[in-house]
Amino acid sequence: MKAKLSNQDTFTIGLMLFALFLGAGNMIFPPALGQAAGENIWVAIAGFLFTGVGLPLLGVTAIGLTGGSLNDIASKVHPVFGLTFTAVLYLAIGPLFGIPRTGTVAFEIGVVPFLGESTNPTGLPLLLYTIVFFGITFLVALNPTRLVDRVGKFLTPMLILVLGSLIVGAFVNPPGSLSPPSPNYENGVFFKGFLDGYLTMDAIAALVFGIVVIKAVNDRGVTDRKTVSLAVLKAGMIAAVGLTAIYLSLAYIGATSLDLVGKADNGGEILSRVASYLFGSFGTALLGAAITFACLTTSVGLVTACGEYFSKAYPKLSYKVVILLVTLFSAFVANLGLTQLITFTVPVLIAIYPVAIVLIFLTFINYAIPVHTYVYRGAILLTILISIPNAIEGAGLVEFGFLHALPLYSEGVGWLIPAVAGGMIGFIMLQYKQKK
Repeated sequence: MKAKLSNQDTFTIGLMLFALFLGAGNMIFPPALGQAAGENIWVAIAGFLFTGVGLPLLGVTAIGLTGGSLNDIASKVHPVFGLTFTAVLYLAIGPLFGIPRTGTVAFEIGVVPFLGESTNPTGLPLLLYTIVFFGITFLVALNPTRLVDRVGKFLTPMLILVLGSLIVGAFVNPPGSLSPPSPNYENGVFFKGFLDGYLTMDAIAALVFGIVVIKAVNDRGVTDRKTVSLAVLKAGMIAAVGLTAIYLSLAYIGATSLDLVGKADNGGEILSRVASYLFGSFGTALLGAAITFACLTTSVGLVTACGEYFSKAYPKLSYKVVILLVTLFSAFVANLGLTQLITFTVPVLIAIYPVAIVLIFLTFINYAIPVHTYVYRGAILLTILISIPNAIEGAGLVEFGFLHALPLYSEGVGWLIPAVAGGMIGFIMLQYKQKK
C-alpha cells in the first residue's frame, strides 16, 4: 500500500478527468458564447468559467471529502432521498440522456457532414454508428482498472492534439476581429456567462465522475481517506486548468467568427465553418475526430460510473452485467435522435441541477462546520419546491405564476434564495428543538 500517488500518476488521473468532462457540449457552448459576447468575451467567459469549471471542481472535491459516495452526501437529507436522488442522477446523466447524447452528437458532427444529401442520417447509418460507438465504449469500460491508462494515456493526448491543431490554426490565422456584442450580452455580461456555464451540466457529472477518480486512486494502492481526498483535489485542479485553457480558446474563436460564419445557430456550426476555413475538408474531418474523441471519453466515464454505482447498490447485478445493460439501452435511446433526447430530458436536468449544486455547497460547509440534517432538509426541500415547478414550466406543461415573483428568477436562479432560507429555517427548528 502506497502512502501517496506519484506525480506521474496524479497527472495521468488529472488528464483522465479532463477528458471525461470535455464532452461535445463543452466544446460547442464556448464558441456560441464567444460569438454572442463579442467584445465583451472576457467578462462573459469569466462567468462561464465560474460555473463551467469551478462547480465541477467543487463537485469532484466534495465526493473526495466524503470518501467517494454521492449517496452519503444525499443521505444527509434522508436515507430514502439519498437512494432516490442518487439513482435519478445516475439515470439522467447516464443511460437516459448523457450517454446516448455522446453517441448522437459524435454522429451528427463527425459523420453526417460526410453523408450524401439523399442519405437519411437517422436511419441505418445512425444505427450502425451507435453499435460501433457503444461497442467500443463497452470494451474500454469492461476493465475499469485500466480506464486511467486507456483514457489518460491514449485518448486524452489524441484529443488534445486534435483540439490544439484547431486552436493554434485559429490564433495564427484568425477568421476575423472581435465583433460587437449581441443585445443579450450588452449588460449583465458576467451573470449571463455564469448562467451559460450551467449548460455544460458538469456539476452533475462531477458527482458521477468522483467515484471513477477515487477508484483510480485506490487502484494505485492509496486508500487513506485524507490522502485520497488530496489526490482527488490535485487531479481536479489539473482538469480545471485544461478545461479553462480550452474554454478560453474556443470562446475566442467564436468571438472572432462573425465575419466568416455570420450569426450561427449553435457553436457546432461555428467550429465546423472555422475548421473548414482553416484546413478545408481536412478541417471538417479534424473537428469530427475531436468531437468523437471527446464524446467517447465521456461515454466511457459515464458507463464506468454507472457500473460502479449500480453493481454496489444492487449486489445481484455484476459490474459487467450493468455496463452491458447501460450500453445496450444507451444505444437504443441514441437512435431516437438528439432533438427528441433533449426535448424529453432537459426538464429533468433543470429539476435536479439546483439540488446537486446545493448538496455540493452543503458538503463543504459540513466539512468545516458540522451541519445538522434539519439544515439539509430545509435547504433541499425549498430548492425542490422551486426547481420541479420550474422544470414543469420549462417543458411547457403548466405555468406557475408565483415563480416569476421570486428574486433572481428572471436570471435563472430563482431557487437560490429559497435554498438559503430553507437552510436557515432548518437551523431555527434545530435551535427550538434543543431548547425544549
